[in-house]
Amino acid sequence: MTLNSHISDVLTLFREQRQLSRTDVMEITGLSRSTVNQRLTALHAAGLISAIGGGESTGGRPSSLFAFNPARAGLLAVDVGASGFTVALCDLQGTPLRYVTRTVNVWEGPERVLGEVLEALDGLGDLTGVWGIGVGVPGPVDFAAGRVVNPPIMTGWDGFDIAGWFRSRFQVPVVVENDANARAAVEARTLQADNLISLKLGTGIGSGLVFNGQVVRGNEGAAGDIGHTRTALAEGAALLQCRCGNVGCVEAYASGWALVRDLTELGIAVSSATQVVQLVKEGNITAVRLVRQAGRVLGDAVASLVSILNPAVIVVSGQLAECEEVLMSGVRERVYQRTSPLATRRLVITTSTLGNLGGVTGLALITADQIFSADAIEELLRLAA
Repeated sequence: MTLNSHISDVLTLFREQRQLSRTDVMEITGLSRSTVNQRLTALHAAGLISAIGGGESTGGRPSSLFAFNPARAGLLAVDVGASGFTVALCDLQGTPLRYVTRTVNVWEGPERVLGEVLEALDGLGDLTGVWGIGVGVPGPVDFAAGRVVNPPIMTGWDGFDIAGWFRSRFQVPVVVENDANARAAVEARTLQADNLISLKLGTGIGSGLVFNGQVVRGNEGAAGDIGHTRTALAEGAALLQCRCGNVGCVEAYASGWALVRDLTELGIAVSSATQVVQLVKEGNITAVRLVRQAGRVLGDAVASLVSILNPAVIVVSGQLAECEEVLMSGVRERVYQRTSPLATRRLVITTSTLGNLGGVTGLALITADQIFSADAIEELLRLAA
């Protein structure tokens, strides 16, 4: 194990457990006292941990207690969805300190959307002391390159150097991630679930996978994208056109935009997923029927993932999650019908408790993971000390 990995691993302990003594770190890591002292000294000098008083005595002098210092620096998080975005200044623990939300259509292209993002970032105030930026987008991402790859709905974004665009303006490390993966990362940490499927249901449908505690991205960044798989409902019905150009996709039957289309065709004037949710809350019979059917379509789609991957939790977020049991009853119905009793014996299917800022929190956490990794932390400590 290298020097940098030792420092990174020790810092990870403080990020996860908040307060630890020297003795705690020695017992958990197996490192010697002198090595632990060196690591703690480096982290303390960089302001990443702070001494907070004495710990339990082991017979000699009390062992100093240390805690992670999330206020040491800031992280910018930019959560771009199909029809809007949220930008936030977060602390190093991912907690949003200030944020701005705006409406924009992602298919208007990167220059238009990111220009709006830049203006919104100005509204966050003083951004000195920012150590990294996390950007989430609703499409497959080449994580290493920081670029979108063949996105179904992001016209003009294919291959665009998102990471470079931000680096040229802020001169800090930039992480680009699929927005549903970012959401999955924070859901997994919040729920303490190492094996989880996260569904993000708004204008479109996003899905993220966390298994064995790691985000599963796949070879081309497209892992888990159930929104553009063929719906079981479509096999015996006329295939509906999806925004991605294919027909019969899950998103063409169960997304916010699909529900708006269907309600409009039935003479009910709506223009957004938010308005669909409001109709459901008001008890509109047609909206309730369509949303419940959307839940069944989603349940069919995710059932295969449950059989193959055997998650502990399926968590649903986004605007349509506010339909609660009207939607979730359909999801549960089909998942339990189409998977084995063993795969669903302890499966929890629930809605998120994180609210609209869960995405920016997830992006901040993934960004922190990158800047505090063994490969990057030496340079960070040099600049921070």
